[in-house]
Amino acid sequence: MTGMTTDAELRELTVGTGAGGEQLGTDMVLNIGPQHPSTHGVLRLRLVLDGERVVSAEPIVGYMHRGAEKLFEVRDYRQIIVLANRHDWLSAFANELGVVLAVERLMGMEVPERATWLRMALAELNRVLNHLMFLGSYPLEIGAITPMFYAFRERETLQAVLEEVSGGRIHYMFNRVGGLKEEVPAGWTGRARTAIGEVRRRMPDLDRLIRRNEIFLARTVGVGVLSAAQAAAFGASGPVARASGLDLDLRRDEPYLAYDQLEVPVVTRTAGDCHSRFEVLLDQVYVSLDLAEQCLDQVDRLTGPVNTRLPKVLKAPEGHTYAWTENPLGINGYYLVSRGEKTPWRLKLRTASYANVQALATLLPGCLVPDLIAILGSMFFVVGDIDK
Repeated sequence: MTGMTTDAELRELTVGTGAGGEQLGTDMVLNIGPQHPSTHGVLRLRLVLDGERVVSAEPIVGYMHRGAEKLFEVRDYRQIIVLANRHDWLSAFANELGVVLAVERLMGMEVPERATWLRMALAELNRVLNHLMFLGSYPLEIGAITPMFYAFRERETLQAVLEEVSGGRIHYMFNRVGGLKEEVPAGWTGRARTAIGEVRRRMPDLDRLIRRNEIFLARTVGVGVLSAAQAAAFGASGPVARASGLDLDLRRDEPYLAYDQLEVPVVTRTAGDCHSRFEVLLDQVYVSLDLAEQCLDQVDRLTGPVNTRLPKVLKAPEGHTYAWTENPLGINGYYLVSRGEKTPWRLKLRTASYANVQALATLLPGCLVPDLIAILGSMFFVVGDIDK
């Protein structure tokens, strides 16, 4: 019936953030994002509200899509590293590492042992940098300003170490197919060990400030509970999954590089709420600092090159392979298909944030609007890892 309004349309009121006015007896459809400051980057949430309670939530992604996977197909194996580096901008070293591992596996390439242990040390330092960003920014999102200063103090200490070795503060571009870009500066391992000691000594300042803070506990305990079954169903991984009791860490369970020669403690919780996710992230910092120090000890015992001499034009043989790594935010997978050219025929990324953010559709319904940001921030995602 043309021109007639249905009952469903009469009951639905669509507004944007900041829209004024009330309309009693209707479900409000509220758009948070894509440019709202409370969202991470440009994620959009389409919420249906009944008063202050969320009835349903739909995460809408793609506003920052950069077409990285198509760009891989017209870049050679040296050039794709710089593109992959950026999809999770807090985990650049780990992103590079997954790509070069896939290429090396397809080529059957043996990497020098010193390069392997240096990669692990740098990957664990990158993991700490990633976690510190969230340990500072998550409390900030729910009203606690001070933890940000403590977290950034520790970040700057470690940033100086990675900047010295690679020349970059965020996008390191230090991995190469066959090893690393170059040897680390003389005495660098000692300076890195000193920085790790400083961060380990000062981390309790941040820990005591927030872990048992009664206001922080009130905002996070029992809020946004994700069960182990739900986490598994959504393919969640990393701190988000381990906070729900999924005891999975590729460094221990499917070791790559030389992680099989280390004992990797896996931090888990069972409550699956916002506070558990924060605690897992916090405790993983201590684990990664210890692992990085053990890797540096191995580096000091080894001599030799840190890279492999490559031909001027690098071509991977025809075939396909899959490499996956335990990135700071969870499991990242790299499916590489080659037709014997100097560029990949296909390089598909399976990123942690893309899987983790899907769980918001289950987590948000039933919660109150004030809890929405607490839940959103506790999922620890980077939008570049979603909108590839």
